[in-house]
Amino acid sequence: MNKKLIYTVLLFVCGTGLLSSCNDDYLDSSQYFKDRLTEEKVFQSKVYSEEWLANVFEELRGINADVASKGVTPHNFADGMYYGDRDSDYDPSKNELSYNMFKMGEYTENAKQGTWTRCYRGIRNASTFIHNIYMNTEMTEEEIEDYRGQARFARAYLYWLLLRKYGPIPLLPDEGLDYTKSYDELAVPRFSYEACAEFIGDEMLLAAQEMAAHGMTRGQESSARATPGAALAARAKALLYAASPLANGNTSNYAARLVDDEGNRLLSADYQEEKWAKAAAAARDVIELGLYELYTVPLVETGDNATVIPPDDGNFSNKNWPAGWADIDPEKSYAQVFDGTLPPSGNPELIFTRGNNQDGESIRAMVAHQLPRSATGWNTHGLTQKVVDAYYMNDGTDAPGKDKEIGRGDGSDRVSGYVSQEDYEEGRYRPLMPGVSLQYAHREPRFYASVAYNGSFWSLLNESQERNRNQQVFYYRDNPRGNGFNSSNAYWLRTGFGVKKYVHPNDTYEGGDIDNIVYKPEPAIRYADILLMYAEALNELDGSYTISAWDGGSYNISRDITEMQRGIHPVRIRAGVPDYPASVYGDKEALRKRLKRERFIELLAEGQRYYDLRRWMDAPVEESLPIYGCNVLMNEAERDLFHQPVAVWALETTFADKMWFWPISHTELKRNNRLTQNPGWTYND
Repeated sequence: MNKKLIYTVLLFVCGTGLLSSCNDDYLDSSQYFKDRLTEEKVFQSKVYSEEWLANVFEELRGINADVASKGVTPHNFADGMYYGDRDSDYDPSKNELSYNMFKMGEYTENAKQGTWTRCYRGIRNASTFIHNIYMNTEMTEEEIEDYRGQARFARAYLYWLLLRKYGPIPLLPDEGLDYTKSYDELAVPRFSYEACAEFIGDEMLLAAQEMAAHGMTRGQESSARATPGAALAARAKALLYAASPLANGNTSNYAARLVDDEGNRLLSADYQEEKWAKAAAAARDVIELGLYELYTVPLVETGDNATVIPPDDGNFSNKNWPAGWADIDPEKSYAQVFDGTLPPSGNPELIFTRGNNQDGESIRAMVAHQLPRSATGWNTHGLTQKVVDAYYMNDGTDAPGKDKEIGRGDGSDRVSGYVSQEDYEEGRYRPLMPGVSLQYAHREPRFYASVAYNGSFWSLLNESQERNRNQQVFYYRDNPRGNGFNSSNAYWLRTGFGVKKYVHPNDTYEGGDIDNIVYKPEPAIRYADILLMYAEALNELDGSYTISAWDGGSYNISRDITEMQRGIHPVRIRAGVPDYPASVYGDKEALRKRLKRERFIELLAEGQRYYDLRRWMDAPVEESLPIYGCNVLMNEAERDLFHQPVAVWALETTFADKMWFWPISHTELKRNNRLTQNPGWTYND
């Protein structure tokens, strides 16, 4: 067997890091390749080639998920959503982090490092596939081109996951590394953020063009496979991050300290506005495909828990979708994107997902921790007062008392009073039920699809006991159903706000069986994100730029209000919320503030906020603010005090410079002598 062949086979069956040794467990899992098949035999066979490619995509599972529970993606819990269990210290044997350790930066250089291991293993194997699939004798040229594009997408996406988490990273030579050389000879330095993002963007563009040989979409059975649209969307995200303040014009002390082994800066201090134009054009590439749209449910008003009907705004309320919300159900339209009602292939705004291909810490595991204790759930994932306040009133104004406790209020006080039985029977505050604080009345539809406020209604139709179905859940300390504060266990909401997003009416965790929870397709990249990215990038422009489109032609990119509304209007209309005032569109800073808030609301619990705060360089302020919530120590008789926000003693928060990027493990630093550590973290055990 020649040197090239041995190297190729070893690339597939070996490796746990950038430069690493064989792993017997991984060798055993590779039934087709553990016997050292020749290159020709592997890649001439369609079955073997598909298995090789499947193993590459396998690296996107688990810790490399975009959206999952805290065991693999603690970044899904930033300043809007928290987890209240796993409060013990970090357990290396389980690789678990308490929320406070995560938020306080008290994790170690060896925590959650599976990303690095799996990404580089997948990158090497994808490169081998790309360079050898041409030998296949059982596929057409179009199929070969499509498969090469899929492998290129996977490789670029693995690089994207590394860049987002660790910051600038090494880019491996496309032709591979010669395993006969020493570690010192194989050492690869970190590339600049700009170079990494440009490489990912170029590779995603090429992947889209290669996959287009197959067509722009795939069948129902292949809904979790990459498409040209997924490649273009991932490209847009990488370019948007590269245009954002963290990597574009960053003159901070931290940026000056983040260097490669030769002292070169890895975060650019030179601001280039054109990067925003390139990001906008990349997002527009996805929009112009005409393949994606926001999901909507026709308006059908039935029952006591009927949909919230947005008020007349003199604009959107008088038009049918997509120009308005007159004929759609905004609350259900938003809720059903996430709760499992739709299969991946039936969700028109799902651009990329890992589909039904996740490990134990899946979104379903997240839901098991969102369900109340009285309905067999763990009752430990909750929301902060900050994100509850971020939701608009149904007329598009701010909720009275918004952000008062953190010094950002407008001087108004929070609403007092509660829904009476008469109010409920008259339908005055739908969907609120008796005993609910009027602070939660007349909110926008996304609020009711996402926030489990005190006294909210849960359908829970599959609970075996009737008393657990169709229940109103309170979080008072003396709640007889056991949903309130209890010092003897961890199963209570630290802020008095739970999470409804992702919960389907048929979900139950009875018997601790995760299969009793409806499967939820992972929203790794969805169309609403692309639309908001487009508006954000356009808003940052002062000049006008001509940028090439992905398939020929070009765009004239500038801060055009009509084009920005092309991104903003669909999101606001589907949400049932009025448009921004004209004064906001005319003010770059005002619109930037609104767009950040829109992402906070629209993309709640989708793994975006943690990284958004960092790319905007807002994390030092936003991640350091104290977490507020209801006073969960109060009984129902003291309900006024319960609904008066207090700083939550059980949830800590801070931000230090070392938390801009995740630390690189000591193991990898020892293997690669050209690899530099992220500032604030150590090099040795």
